[in-house]
Amino acid sequence: MIISRTPFRISFVGGGTDYPQWYLKEGGAVLSTTIDKYCYISCRYLPPFFDIKHRVVWSHIETVGSISEILHPAVREGLKYLNFDDSEGLEIHHQGDLPAGSGTGSSSSFSVGLINALLGLKGMTIGKHELALKAIELEQNWLKESVGAQDQVAAAQGGLNVIRFGKSGEIEVQPIQADRQRIDSLQSKLMLFYAGANRLSSELAQKIIDNIPARERNLRQMCELVDRAATVLEGDGDLDEFGYLMHENWMLKRELSNAVSTDAIDAIYDTAINSGALGGKLMGAGGTGFMVFYVREEHQDAVHNSLSNYLHAPFKFENKGSVLVYSSSEISPD
Repeated sequence: MIISRTPFRISFVGGGTDYPQWYLKEGGAVLSTTIDKYCYISCRYLPPFFDIKHRVVWSHIETVGSISEILHPAVREGLKYLNFDDSEGLEIHHQGDLPAGSGTGSSSSFSVGLINALLGLKGMTIGKHELALKAIELEQNWLKESVGAQDQVAAAQGGLNVIRFGKSGEIEVQPIQADRQRIDSLQSKLMLFYAGANRLSSELAQKIIDNIPARERNLRQMCELVDRAATVLEGDGDLDEFGYLMHENWMLKRELSNAVSTDAIDAIYDTAINSGALGGKLMGAGGTGFMVFYVREEHQDAVHNSLSNYLHAPFKFENKGSVLVYSSSEISPD
C-alpha cells in the first residue's frame, strides 16, 4: 500500500494572475505558503478475490467493474492519464483535514497526492516540479477545468514561496529568504476562519477568467503586490506592512468579478478589520470557504470573539510538500 500526504495552501497575494489565460500574455506571480493541514490518499492493488474490479472511497463509496465507470472525475481521468487499465484492480481511499471546495487548494492537493501515490504504486518517483506539472496537465487538459496553476505548484513543492508564471509557460519557485524568527512572527499573526459551505471553484474561476479583459489593471497591480510583499518578508522593517498589502490585494481581487465576494463575506471581513485585523482575504476563487487575517497578537482575542460564530482553525507553516509517508516495502516506521 502507498499513502501520500499533500498539504493545503494559503495564498496571500497575487491569486488570479496564475490563470494561463492571463500569465501567458502578461506573466503572473503569487505569494503563498503550505500549512499543516493535509490531503491523504492511499492506494493499493485490489486482491482478485472480490466481485468488483475497483473500489474508490471518498465522500461516496464506489465499487465498479472498470475505470471508465468511476464517478470521481480526477480519479477516473488520473488513472487514464497515468496509463492504468483494468488488468489489475485498484483500491483508492481519500481523507482530508479540511473540507473540499473551501478555498485552500483542496482539489489540486488531491490531484498532486493522487499522482504521487499512483506513481509510487508503480515504483516510480519524480521531482516536485514534474509532479506539479503533471497535476496541472491533469486538471487543465484532462479534466478541462477552469483552474490556475498556483495550487498544484504549492502543494507539490511546499513552503513559503513566490511562484512566478512566465509568458512562455515556464514556472519558477522562489522560496522566501527570511530567517526563522521572521517567518515565525508572520505565522503568529495569521488567523484562519471557516466561513461556511463549500462551492465549485472552477465555476467561479471561469467568471473571473471571462472578466479578465475588463480587469487588466487589477491583475497587474496584484502581481506587483507580490514583489512588495516578498520585500517586506525578506527585509527587517515593520512586518505589519504585510497585513496592509493583504488588504490592498483583497480590495483588488474582489473587483475581479461580482462572484468573488458576497454580502456575508464582506460583513465578516469588515468585522475582523473593525476588531483589529490589518488585512485579510477570502481563500480561493471566491464565494465562501476559509478566510485568513493578519492580526497583531494584542488584537487576536478581539478578532476571535467578534467572529465567534465561525470556526477558528489554528495552523502552522509546513515546507515538505507532497510526500509518500508509507509504503508496504518499509519494514517498520522510524
